[in-house]
Amino acid sequence: MNKIIRFIPLILFIALGVVLYRGLSLNPQALPSALIGQKMPSFQLTQLLQPKVMLTEQDLQGDIVLLNVWGTWCVYCKYEHPYLVDIAQSGRVALYGLNYKDDRQDAAQWLKDYEDPYQLSIFDPLGKLGIELGVTAAPETFVIDRNGIIRMKHVGPIDGRVWKDKFLPMIENLEKEYQGENS
Repeated sequence: MNKIIRFIPLILFIALGVVLYRGLSLNPQALPSALIGQKMPSFQLTQLLQPKVMLTEQDLQGDIVLLNVWGTWCVYCKYEHPYLVDIAQSGRVALYGLNYKDDRQDAAQWLKDYEDPYQLSIFDPLGKLGIELGVTAAPETFVIDRNGIIRMKHVGPIDGRVWKDKFLPMIENLEKEYQGENS
């Protein structure tokens, strides 16, 4: 019995090593979202630049919609902003913003200073819609199909590589689906 007790720490050490080794192979960017395949949550919030205009999920219409969660307090949002301007100028998708837990005046000034890539921005000062979407931090971007179904969630900034490797394949798949429906 005494000999078995001596091996317990070794067994625990090996088990811990296996668990930690398994963790090294996981992608920290891969945060599963329960909303993938689900409709965009219902909301009623004001437009950032026009505070008297109320917006709902119905206002996020387009063939393919990108909903980008951003804030003036977010360092990575500033990094990804030029890429968003390019994406908006391409006209391939409808780009909407969700200004998350921010000050309205600061956000409006930020868009004025750095160019506004969004067709419109939803103002979410308390983060209620962000919570519904499962937002953990900014920036996050959702791909929403023309039926209002969330098809993808990306956590982190968009840059050229992320756009090419992650977003373009999803957009091309959606475009193929739409072509198949129209044939």
